[in-house]
Amino acid sequence: MEVSFMYFWAGMLESPVLLVTVLFTLGVIFVNGWTDAPNAIATCVTTRCLSPRKAIIMSAIFNFLGVFIMTKINSSVASTISNMVDFGENTHAALIALCAALLSIVVYSVAASFFGIPTSESHSLIAGLSGAAIALQHGVGGINGSEWVKVLYGLVLSLALGFFIGWVLCKIVTILFQNADRRKANEGFRYAQIVGAAAMSFMHGAQDGQKFIGVLFLGVAFSNGQNSVAGMEIPVWLMLLCSIVMALGTSVGGEKIIKSVGMDMVKLERYQGFSADLAGAVCLLLSSVFGIPVSTTHTKTSAIMGVGAVKRLSAINFGVVKDMMLTWIFTFPGCGLISFVMAKVFMYIFG
Repeated sequence: MEVSFMYFWAGMLESPVLLVTVLFTLGVIFVNGWTDAPNAIATCVTTRCLSPRKAIIMSAIFNFLGVFIMTKINSSVASTISNMVDFGENTHAALIALCAALLSIVVYSVAASFFGIPTSESHSLIAGLSGAAIALQHGVGGINGSEWVKVLYGLVLSLALGFFIGWVLCKIVTILFQNADRRKANEGFRYAQIVGAAAMSFMHGAQDGQKFIGVLFLGVAFSNGQNSVAGMEIPVWLMLLCSIVMALGTSVGGEKIIKSVGMDMVKLERYQGFSADLAGAVCLLLSSVFGIPVSTTHTKTSAIMGVGAVKRLSAINFGVVKDMMLTWIFTFPGCGLISFVMAKVFMYIFG
């Protein structure tokens, strides 16, 4: 079943809880554009291949294409997110808990962004859904372990594979162009890096776009008395809406993240930026094909570290890396706890 815009609009007018859920989901997508999407264009902007404005426009276009094309090919990432938790048979309570989970993601992510540290909206989303499901089901019975384990696979994959592919690609590029004219090579890598940033934006849409659309559809299902999204097709208008909201978030608050990822962690040249973008895109593609939800933040930053390690490990600012790692480690318990508490409060007030 494909959800038309008019059907969706009528559902929001009839159900205030669904309207709040949609607003919270769009808020999470906006925060994702603020704190996560800038990773895709960070190296392209900091090496001056594109201005921030042009990079954001390009990112919006390719985020949309990523959602649209990859959803048509393989929508298993969205299915993994939707099936990761079980909110039970009471769909009214499930919708209230989902609202609490989404609000907790916004609160947690905005708080972390004030320190200029990239958060993983993917892991915030997973932690928020899990915390709300535990609150609703009064225990871990609401967690689907077979789907949740994919998150652990994704965590290892994004860190290890991102670093490895980044190191290998940068090493190959260094060998191939070691005798090339530096000025001509630098100009060539300017265009190559724009292509690499477009590929990263495409794969960011393929990963994160699917995740949030899956949650939005879960809210629609709950409002209709259904406890799953089986048989529902993602419409083009919804993909476009998510891409626009994500681009607005990037334009409003992406500069801090661009600076942290593209400048503070490793000082990159254009050939290094190209290697990092291509490595991140390849890692995200592999994850999307196999339906494994991964963090674009993890993938891009680990690829940058791999690129920086080609020259020497001391080229990496491990102080910035440590701050990022601590943030990621605290995401699951931190965002999960906020979601658990908010779900309990919301169910007490609105249940």
